[in-house]
Amino acid sequence: MPEEELVELKFRIFDGSDIGPFSYSPTSTVAMVKERIVTEWPKDKKIVPKGANDIKLINAGKVLENNRTVGQCRAPFGELPKGVITMHAVVQPSLAKAKTEKKVDEAPRKSICSCSIL
Repeated sequence: MPEEELVELKFRIFDGSDIGPFSYSPTSTVAMVKERIVTEWPKDKKIVPKGANDIKLINAGKVLENNRTVGQCRAPFGELPKGVITMHAVVQPSLAKAKTEKKVDEAPRKSICSCSIL
């Protein structure tokens, strides 16, 4: 039985710096990859994900779903020679948390109506 080839991935973050490269089994899920990114994320950055759900991985212009495998995600690049595949890692906080923070930050607005008659 042949040994499966590992896929090398690196992740470009918002400021242009990279995390990795790391080797993954083609059967590893995107969720597992996101967990690794959270643990390896540079702590000195202004934006830091709090969990794997805060990260969106983008490859070939598509946001990767957590249940897909690394092998499925690299399909468009299957014909390229072996090398490191660069994916974009975007931090996007969950919507529930963003909504509560927004409500706290905004001051209540009062409706004021005014008319000017000349």
